[in-house]
Amino acid sequence: MATEVIMPKAGMDMQEGQIIKWYKKEGEYVEQGEVLLEIMTDKVNMEVEAETSGYLLKILKHDGETVPVITTIGYLGEKGEIIKDAGNNEIVKEEVKTPEIKVEKDDDIYDVIVIGGGPAGYVAAIRAAQLGGKVAIVEKSLLGGTCLNRGCVPTKTYLKNAEIVEEIKAAGRRGVVLENSNVSVDMDRTVELKNEVVMTLTNGVVGLLKSNGIAIYKGIGKITKDKKVSINDSEIIEGRKIILAGGSKAAKIKIPGIESRLVLTSDEMLNLKEVPKELAVIGGGVIGVELGLAFNSFGSHVTIVEMMDRIVPNMDKDVSTALHDALTSKGIEIHTSTKLNEIIEKDGKLTLKLEGKEDLVVDKALLSIGRVPDLAGMGEVEFEMERGRIKVNDYMETSVEGVYAPGDINGRKMLAHAAFKMGEAAAINAMGGSEKVKLGNTPAAIYTMPEASSVGLTEDEAREKYDISVGKFTFIGNGRALASGQTTGFVKVIVDKKYGEILGVHMVGPGVAEMINEAAALMEMEITVHEVLQTVHGHPTYSEAFVEACADTLGKAIHLPKKN
Repeated sequence: MATEVIMPKAGMDMQEGQIIKWYKKEGEYVEQGEVLLEIMTDKVNMEVEAETSGYLLKILKHDGETVPVITTIGYLGEKGEIIKDAGNNEIVKEEVKTPEIKVEKDDDIYDVIVIGGGPAGYVAAIRAAQLGGKVAIVEKSLLGGTCLNRGCVPTKTYLKNAEIVEEIKAAGRRGVVLENSNVSVDMDRTVELKNEVVMTLTNGVVGLLKSNGIAIYKGIGKITKDKKVSINDSEIIEGRKIILAGGSKAAKIKIPGIESRLVLTSDEMLNLKEVPKELAVIGGGVIGVELGLAFNSFGSHVTIVEMMDRIVPNMDKDVSTALHDALTSKGIEIHTSTKLNEIIEKDGKLTLKLEGKEDLVVDKALLSIGRVPDLAGMGEVEFEMERGRIKVNDYMETSVEGVYAPGDINGRKMLAHAAFKMGEAAAINAMGGSEKVKLGNTPAAIYTMPEASSVGLTEDEAREKYDISVGKFTFIGNGRALASGQTTGFVKVIVDKKYGEILGVHMVGPGVAEMINEAAALMEMEITVHEVLQTVHGHPTYSEAFVEACADTLGKAIHLPKKN
């Protein structure tokens, strides 16, 4: 069946668009996501991408023509498919039918075998099963992967406890009188609660897999030379396609003393039953600042050691600065541009030898310098690699035919929600589809107090490519933030001056891990700041700060003093 190419409605007020140029000719093959033509609206020039792969069968509207929105301007379809103009604007489609090919299936062969039960793996398995595939999944540990078992979810459980502690401490200022103001954290119960949350979600994943008829194998899965899957080097299963979703593991550094039993990874830190009096955090990335803040609230004196010139160096500089100030205001010490040379364990203590600075003596150290792909599942197959990661194309295909590698193992975007999307695309393609992955507008969040979030380009990145305008609105001017006593932070919006395209949004403040999703959705839909200002946001809400920051990019913010 032919697919219509329509004049898109590229904005709420757009009524028509002019075709500037078709980049493809009738009869040419077009890949999904490839640019078909360029159009012009009253605000912006934009490229229209093919929504599906196929041949450009017919162009109905040509270069220079102005066409109302949602009007059919062409057709994509299979080669040989005939489209006739029958008059009265009716299109009669005559499909060339191909004979049905019956494939005899071997009951012992799976359509798709997934190695790894993390966010990319279990989503891929379920999606492949939904598409009618006979699917198996192999997982060496607990289903759900790092995020569910040892990362995102457990840390949020700890951070909720930290948030409660902070709220109790601030209660008096709000007129809430607590007779006993002493606050302590029962780590036994905290770990127990964390395990309950994890187990609930893990069982949920198992239930989803079973309800979709997916075979679950427990063990280490590896690909053999003949592209079968070995489980624990004993059992062999065979599949037509393989999805290698091995995920990632904690990165380590080679310095003397790093193997001390008192140096913990995030996995071990989340099972700690006591609160260290002195805790060093080696690495000021997302994991480091989140767990550092949690244990600071529980009673530890926390020192963060970061080799780069700022914490969370992948975020916008303003976000790094705001988080640095927020953490230090809570008593956390931060050493940036600091190299760790050696760790010495003596008498139950650790001494961290810092280059150019005084030794740091602590009870425990958290090693949190990031994560690296877990490549164990590669087995005997040689893949094309890129900086220690399996190289894939936009369809999640590896250099080895029939093998896909979504998620952390390819290093493109080491976030659980990005892994979900990659895993789903890998499954669709393994089952014969043609789905590209676009991760440019993937949001990221840090669940500190205040929270931080980001999507798109940083200010420095944007300045390298565009003539930009930057708008900013601080939460001190937001009604709900003032009422809640959470006025630290800001919303920062970066736009292209020429068209008002939103290039990046960066936030620090209350609820911004949720708010960033609105920005990501608008950016994916290519909504401009001009159109954002036509929307109405509820009052009083934290999200009003986003609208004000958008207005500030145009010099139209109502609730900011007039600029000179």
